[in-house]
Amino acid sequence: MKITILAAGSRGDVQPYIALGVALKNAGCAVRIATFSVFRQLITQSGLEFFPVRGDITRITAGAAGKAAVKADNPLKMLLSFNQLKSLAYDLQDDFYNACLGVDAIVYHPGASIGFFAAQELGIPAIFAPYLPMTPTTEFSSLIFYGKPNLGKSFNKFTFTILEQIFWFASAGNMKQYWQEKFHRLPDNFGCPFPRQHTRRQPTITACSNFVFPRPHDWPEHVYNTGFWFLEEEKGWTPPPDLLDFLAAGDAPVYVGFGSIGNPEQAQQTTSLVIDAVRRAGKRGVLATGWNAMSNMDAPPQEIYMLESAPHAWLFPRMAAVVHHGGAGTTAAGLRSGVPSIIISHGNDTPGWGQRVYDLGVGPKPIPRKKLTVETLALAIQTAGRKEIHAAAKALGEQIQTEHGTETAAQIIINSVNSA
Repeated sequence: MKITILAAGSRGDVQPYIALGVALKNAGCAVRIATFSVFRQLITQSGLEFFPVRGDITRITAGAAGKAAVKADNPLKMLLSFNQLKSLAYDLQDDFYNACLGVDAIVYHPGASIGFFAAQELGIPAIFAPYLPMTPTTEFSSLIFYGKPNLGKSFNKFTFTILEQIFWFASAGNMKQYWQEKFHRLPDNFGCPFPRQHTRRQPTITACSNFVFPRPHDWPEHVYNTGFWFLEEEKGWTPPPDLLDFLAAGDAPVYVGFGSIGNPEQAQQTTSLVIDAVRRAGKRGVLATGWNAMSNMDAPPQEIYMLESAPHAWLFPRMAAVVHHGGAGTTAAGLRSGVPSIIISHGNDTPGWGQRVYDLGVGPKPIPRKKLTVETLALAIQTAGRKEIHAAAKALGEQIQTEHGTETAAQIIINSVNSA
């Protein structure tokens, strides 16, 4: 069985799909992942086929349109920022379509909705694989509205329609142009595909834990909440000896990292702020510089250890708390680790994840990036040290560890192909 997975976004977006690919490979499938070239090594070393798509995600996130998308802190800004990114996505349509040729099924990220129409054209199943709940429900609002005033069940459901339309709007124009140039027509039933993904042949598999957002009772039968998708990336990774020495030299430190989210022009200022806050809270810190959010220091204070990155599955359980931007992948890793999470929300879905962390009692209230100060971060770190928050985080981590999200999702995909 040959499967193509279409993935878009930064590492936090792409890595769960690599984990899914590994589970499919372990189940006997041949898996191809189409995404940006920066992820080639991560994909090939996982034993999967890499199919390159045009574009440089590091350049996109550092550009004006990427920065606007990151900082979009309400649905209207999110829609406008996605509109700015549309001009960068035309070439993706051709690459994604070509990646779908010669396979038995297509699994696609919300930012790669051409997967649905490619599968329709090729007569094979399409599996929608969002990294956050996207199927409408009356039980809670979508993450881009989560934590805002609750206006009732009907409004909850409507917020998911808005989320679906934002993702669809981001690719519909480019896909329409591409399809007309390639086939001289539009796909059959051209329109937002996500609401159609609720049959055995065309299911939705949501990469979210049932202990974080329980599966809603009003979801259609073939819409699944499988559990988070984790890539066990620490295999073969050896921690630097000086990191082990640092961890052994005192109490568990606080991790701070913002992944690919951040402004390189503010990196030095952010680094100084974080160090001051960690020290004011009376803690030691491990700071991950990531792509551009913080700057490295040749001689950091003795209470601070700086690294570019490390596998979250190895590092996070050794921390007293984890401070991060609230992306879906990093949030999942933090929750699984069983330590408190502190979300510095930047925009899009990150405020929603931060609010959910707070609602679950496994971290303090999220801090919007524009309100981040030495004082607010130091207070959040101290709050995360409360016994009741540690106990709740530990219990939730143990629950999440009982789920087998990638294996569950892989079996659903295989069943959908076998039912075709």
